[in-house]
Amino acid sequence: MNDVHYVGLDVHKKTISYCVKKADGTVVAEGKVPATMAALTEWSRSLAKPWTGALEATIFSGWIYDVLLPESAELKVAHPAMLRAIATAKKKNDRVDAERICDLLRCGLLPECRMASARTRDLRRVLRYRNLLVRQAVCMKNRMSGLLMETGLGYDSRKLHQKRYFEQLLGEVRSGREDSRRNCWV
Repeated sequence: MNDVHYVGLDVHKKTISYCVKKADGTVVAEGKVPATMAALTEWSRSLAKPWTGALEATIFSGWIYDVLLPESAELKVAHPAMLRAIATAKKKNDRVDAERICDLLRCGLLPECRMASARTRDLRRVLRYRNLLVRQAVCMKNRMSGLLMETGLGYDSRKLHQKRYFEQLLGEVRSGREDSRRNCWV
């Protein structure tokens, strides 16, 4: 007889719904766990060993995967688009979703996707952040050059974001304003 328990996890920002079943489909436990490392670790250690789990891939599934992997016999990540295509239903809530993921895992029908290593996920996170900073820097450069073009000042685009050159341009803008004020009073 197969003593492995199957665990389906429906992941959300603040809570994780779970359903634990035996190989024959008997429900062992259902409930919710706070989506924190401490609570999830404590919950996973309380499960009967061995257990196999599955969760849907989300933007923050990586840390959940890392926390649960050492405690489980096997942990799989479900492809969200394919999972939606398989598990469309009128009755939909967190408990039902966790049970459906558990059933798909138990029957061997779970549409899996590969979970990248923790190192790869960390590198991707750094690259996403770098990309954000570069986009914001380019946006600011474009705004600054637009403001300079509005005032009619010429500028060297290669030097525009150097501190000394920018201070020099500000000086030209200030002197240009003073000249225009003097001309208005004449």
